[in-house]
Amino acid sequence: MSNPVLDAILSELNGARCVLDIGCGAGGLARALTARGFDVEGIDPQSEAIDRACALVPDATFHVASAAALPHRENSFDATVFLNSLHHVPVPDMDAALSEAGRVTRPGGLVVVVEPMAQGPLFEVLRPIDDETEIRAAAQAAMDRFTLTAATNLRFDRVSHYADMEAFTASLLAGDPTRAAAIEANLKTLSASVARHGEHQDAGFTLVQPMLLRSFRRRPQLKSGEAGSRLR
Repeated sequence: MSNPVLDAILSELNGARCVLDIGCGAGGLARALTARGFDVEGIDPQSEAIDRACALVPDATFHVASAAALPHRENSFDATVFLNSLHHVPVPDMDAALSEAGRVTRPGGLVVVVEPMAQGPLFEVLRPIDDETEIRAAAQAAMDRFTLTAATNLRFDRVSHYADMEAFTASLLAGDPTRAAAIEANLKTLSASVARHGEHQDAGFTLVQPMLLRSFRRRPQLKSGEAGSRLR
């Protein structure tokens, strides 16, 4: 089955080889990229996530680090990717995180950011336990301020299927274990919201999350003699 999120990222990475996965979590994107021949490094501030990523993707390299202070030299990667991670960066650090991504991306390369939008069935289902309206808006605002040249602005839907409520809550905990108490306290509300917003089928239900991919390109370096010719 096609994965629209991965398909969108791969389309942006066409021609890239070395990729930095910023906020890599347990290594899901890194695994998909290394399987397709990319050289991948990943960073995440959570050591537990990095331990899982190292076990899942032994062919990639991972570091415990902050997105706002990347442990890499300038111009190290053909592309850098934030997948569902920019809105997890503290708001005061979002601008710095994007700036750092641009710093370590080579001239002509891309900074690719994929973020969930503050709308759609899955968003509405999650609002009672984790309302991310403001933080998702802050991530979009940080991209609006980003100084690199905008390259792509693509909206698409991520459709997730769940066998039952148990599978749904398990997926929520896999993405963020700190939600456990909120899920337990609001399980009835959550179930009612799924009944209202989900698309129900014979086997389980689906929830749609609108996504937005925005990419930004570093200006290519001028070739020898080109700068002078442009000044004439």
